[in-house]
Amino acid sequence: MDAALIPKGVKRCPTWQFALWIGANGLVLAWGVFAMVLVFIKGLNQTNMNNAYGFALWIWADLAVIALGGGAFFTGFLRYLVGKDELKNIINYAVLIGVICYTSALLILSFDVGQPLRNWFIFWHANVHSMLTEVAFCLSAYLGVLIIEYIPLVLENRQLDKVPFFHHLGHNMHEIMAVFAATGAFLSFFHQGSLGGVPGVMFGRPFGFREHVLVWPWTFFLFTWSAAAFGPCFTIMITKITEALTRKKLVKDNVIDLLAKISGWMIFTYIIAKIVDTLYWATVTVPSKGLTFMDFYTSSPGSWYGLWIFILEVGVCGIVPALILITPRLRRIQGFLWLAVILGVVGVSLNRWVMVLQTLAVPVLPFEDWFTYLPSWQEVATTILPVAYGVIMISISYRYLPVFPQERELNPIDEPAAPAAEASPEPEEPTASGPEPELSPAES
Repeated sequence: MDAALIPKGVKRCPTWQFALWIGANGLVLAWGVFAMVLVFIKGLNQTNMNNAYGFALWIWADLAVIALGGGAFFTGFLRYLVGKDELKNIINYAVLIGVICYTSALLILSFDVGQPLRNWFIFWHANVHSMLTEVAFCLSAYLGVLIIEYIPLVLENRQLDKVPFFHHLGHNMHEIMAVFAATGAFLSFFHQGSLGGVPGVMFGRPFGFREHVLVWPWTFFLFTWSAAAFGPCFTIMITKITEALTRKKLVKDNVIDLLAKISGWMIFTYIIAKIVDTLYWATVTVPSKGLTFMDFYTSSPGSWYGLWIFILEVGVCGIVPALILITPRLRRIQGFLWLAVILGVVGVSLNRWVMVLQTLAVPVLPFEDWFTYLPSWQEVATTILPVAYGVIMISISYRYLPVFPQERELNPIDEPAAPAAEASPEPEEPTASGPEPELSPAES
């Protein structure tokens, strides 16, 4: 039915199978939309947030998808500004993942506002003293940049490309894409950093509080650094999942190897900075507040906030993937590559978790105890909603757009031979020496 829309030279699953896949994900999406409507109609009382937890599950999800979407700006920076030409074969997918992550982030912010009709207040009645205002502005602007980067890929659709205007528009946009990549890197630096600056300036919540460099707390730079380091891990992981589901090789190994190596060194340097930051915080900042390091971790069995969460974030999900990805022999083994990128994705998500939830859970008054938080089903559904939306967006884009430039080369399709035209045998041409002599059976 949709064969005319599918790129030439590639094979896709039958239409019925694709419709079944979209329908299954659509059910999950509908569940999330139902919860979203409840939140919009009835307000934030649909959540379990309270005065202790003003930020909860979906704010953690918001910060996590923004960090994971960092693969888009960093891959674009490497491709267009640093000149890593090999990454042109994965930049389309990185941009698509970025579009999904940032549209999801803004959707989650609309939940948190609680009154979507007043979302424009962020821009018209901006609180110029709030870092979240700068985050809202940069998020919106960078999403616009990502959409501009995604448009040329849409225009390369088999049918749209036949329209001369769309063909030339897409070509010309490709020519100036470096300008948008530079703009995206600039915007991402500030909104990623400001998200880290929010807990960094909360001196009343000393778990997240950090000393300043000029006007920015150290967490400003650590958040930007971690997004650039771990974002490519998410891009690689989603690429590998797509290859596994489609049973195709979509990107050559040298492209994945280059992106994994750069990500590995970024993670390695980030983890060193993170350890130095933690040591200074634990030995200088914390004692200056009259506290000890273990005051911020509980020893209660089964607690979400034990010291294990720090070991998991920095050691297991930081040092381990860094060492795998900077070691050529290890990162070229598929099992180790899978392990490294999964640990990296978990690590940066865990970092955002502790900076949101653990910062609020630590008791700050003598009569307080550790706060615990369990999200409502509405929060869970609206947090899963962007996942279902992302799967549908990737599925449609992969089916109808040339997302992977190397797919045709890596997955050649045997073209059926054209049927020979039925014709009477051509008469033998006479030779000057007369008819050819018959061969004996032995000679035959």
